[in-house]
Amino acid sequence: MKKLLTILCSLVLCISLFGCQKETKKYIAKIEVEDYGTITLKLDGKTAPITVQNFVDLAESGFYDGLTFHRIMKGFMIQGGDPNANGTGGSDKTIKGEFKDNGVKNNIKHKRGVISMARSSDYDSASSQFFIMQEDNDSLDGQYAAFGHVTKGMKIVDQICEDADPMDDNGTIAESKQPVIKTIKVSEIND
Repeated sequence: MKKLLTILCSLVLCISLFGCQKETKKYIAKIEVEDYGTITLKLDGKTAPITVQNFVDLAESGFYDGLTFHRIMKGFMIQGGDPNANGTGGSDKTIKGEFKDNGVKNNIKHKRGVISMARSSDYDSASSQFFIMQEDNDSLDGQYAAFGHVTKGMKIVDQICEDADPMDDNGTIAESKQPVIKTIKVSEIND
């Protein structure tokens, strides 16, 4: 009888713990780039919940509307989301870096089409800046919080890279030539 009671208590505890887990929301983000079109991404809130929620909150607040892609490196990536348009700015908060070198499991590889958070040398300094990979770069794996991938619009990423005229080897684009993010719209999905 004691054994049966122990098994039943264990079963009830497991069911209770499973039922209390917070359901991870899934999102689609659509980045409308002036004169280019829309880049559609599926965000991975299961792998990087803090990063996804931060991105969603900023997009829904209109933070990204009118910002630019200030750093573009053909064969590498496009980076945007800086209110200063020069790589030095962010929103009013920073978030924990959700990547292996910072003690967080994140198996998303920095392959073509992946979106990831930019940061300074401080692992927990990500704020609003993000980048979309044009080509694979496994040297970033485990060091940056990848949080989704492009499902439609990689031709737009390619065209932005093709049109870019960087001023230096770091991909800095003159402010007058930076592609403008008209808006980022996010919608919750069920799948």
